[in-house]
Amino acid sequence: MAVKNLQQCVKDLASAGRLIQIDQPVDPYLEAAEIHRRVFAAGGPALLFTNVTGCRFPMVSNLFGTLERSEFIFRDTLKLVKRLVAAKVDPVQVLKHPLRNLGLPWQAWKMFPKRRSGGPILDATCQISDLPQMQSWPDDGGAFITLPQVYTEHPDRPGMMTANLGMYRVQLSGGEYVPDREVGLHYQIHRGIGVHQQAAIAQDKPLKVNIFAGGSPAMTLAAVMPLPEGMSELTFAGALSGSRIGMIQQPGQLPIYAEADFCIEGEIVPGATRPEGPFGDHLGYYSLTHEFPVMKVTRVRHRKDAIWPFTVVGRPPQEDTRFGELIHEITGPVIPTVLPGVKAVHAVDAAGVHPLLFAIGSERYTPFCHHSRPEELLTQANAVLGQGQLSLAKYLFIVNRFDDESLDIEDSSAFLQHVLRRVDWRRDLHFQTETTIDTLDYSGHGLNRGSKLVVAARGAVQRELPAALPPEIKLPAGYADPRILMPGVLVIQAPKAEEDYSADLQRFCQAFGVQDSINQFPLIVLADDSELTSANIRNFQWVTFTRSNPAVDVQGIAAFTRHKHWGCEGSLVIDARIKPHHAPPLIEDAEVTAKVDALAAQGLPISRYL
Repeated sequence: MAVKNLQQCVKDLASAGRLIQIDQPVDPYLEAAEIHRRVFAAGGPALLFTNVTGCRFPMVSNLFGTLERSEFIFRDTLKLVKRLVAAKVDPVQVLKHPLRNLGLPWQAWKMFPKRRSGGPILDATCQISDLPQMQSWPDDGGAFITLPQVYTEHPDRPGMMTANLGMYRVQLSGGEYVPDREVGLHYQIHRGIGVHQQAAIAQDKPLKVNIFAGGSPAMTLAAVMPLPEGMSELTFAGALSGSRIGMIQQPGQLPIYAEADFCIEGEIVPGATRPEGPFGDHLGYYSLTHEFPVMKVTRVRHRKDAIWPFTVVGRPPQEDTRFGELIHEITGPVIPTVLPGVKAVHAVDAAGVHPLLFAIGSERYTPFCHHSRPEELLTQANAVLGQGQLSLAKYLFIVNRFDDESLDIEDSSAFLQHVLRRVDWRRDLHFQTETTIDTLDYSGHGLNRGSKLVVAARGAVQRELPAALPPEIKLPAGYADPRILMPGVLVIQAPKAEEDYSADLQRFCQAFGVQDSINQFPLIVLADDSELTSANIRNFQWVTFTRSNPAVDVQGIAAFTRHKHWGCEGSLVIDARIKPHHAPPLIEDAEVTAKVDALAAQGLPISRYL
């Protein structure tokens, strides 16, 4: 079945018992998000809110809340899309050489956008203030679109086949935006829209922008797909939806997605910015207020039966976790063909995706050698960090596939222990300093500024990992409650981080010598709460890798620098305390929590998920 629009998708899910309709009044200010988070955490269905306080439009969320539901939505096209991705299909080349791609030409034809003269999106118009004013977290700077599809074309090379469709957050209200006339547009570095905006700035011309919401769920997924620069997401969406994406072309205007539920038309004027944010983001903290481009709104369109789609982000796992799983299912098998020698790459969701990557590479250059020094792994690590959004990773742990062919890259505990059994801290740490990190990551020393650490480990097992504390361990004053997360990993509660926090880390490491028994643990993490951090692997990954900047917060016992290479003779120590410059973590509003608790007690169909 072709997934043509959101209305069709909602009916399909409802008839299959995969969607619950909520007719009770629900406030888009915090309450809808609280309901969504609870239902997602319970593995519940998609949600249709038909009675949105202060708004005439219904809302839908949690469409992608389980991988199984996403596979159901795309049940008739997903296998084909995987085949197209595996074949690295360029629809133009398939049609030029059909005999080389037997069976694919008709599917490739569906990847071409279809020009239309009209469509449901032209039914009606409204104002920005008429849209659902969705706010997910108490300290958000206003209402946001959380599932936008932002469409732009390159000023020098216009056209739908080279357009960019990206999911960049959009602030609808609050801050210094002129109501109904301006919205904020926030995009992270290494995004396609940035290339288009730079070209427009060079010409001193506005960049035209259309923001779509709704339509086929394939368009939503296409907006977050890591496609090569210059390849239009509309082609991927056509294949996944099972039909060509209809685009309305009007003279002098950007194309409009015919089946969209909403379309905000406007332009970014060179040099026009406003303070955007704060916004509760996918790392589990607020991204703070910064200057970002402002979009001047010229028109807001909507279809007569429009439904407003939304999601909620926060500390993983959230619905965007399932997006990542679906994308990995589609693109994972292609990784070895894009990155020679790399068997698999795993962006660790529990750590917020960008802070932590695991990779399995291959040492193939010198198979006759029996030493354990990483060689080709370092080449492959650089290749991984040179790929699109993967370049924003802070920590990359990479291992040799031939050391354990059965290693599961998604089993974080097993993967880390594999590393810790083999790593040599004297040679296997490779830093990049004064570089770019995720815009949303505040562990560094400025917006987009921070460092990276590659840990490359290969060879035979060097050590056994302790599972119990040696009785003779004595901690410096102020450090307490040591806990073992897993064999080889020790978490210690440290004093609150003040402005001179880096000196604390130095003093801790200098309190031990290389002969001290604490070095039995190859990895030590200093945390504000050792009980919370060591409670499970997800807590550990979230705390450790979202709250540390490698160049500043990684130290070691008996550290040294030789030929500009840093290493340590004893344990590696990561300072994962909350620092004074960090953004605050996300906390629910107590009154809204109580309100949803009361809703849960009413015995409604939704109650069992709350």
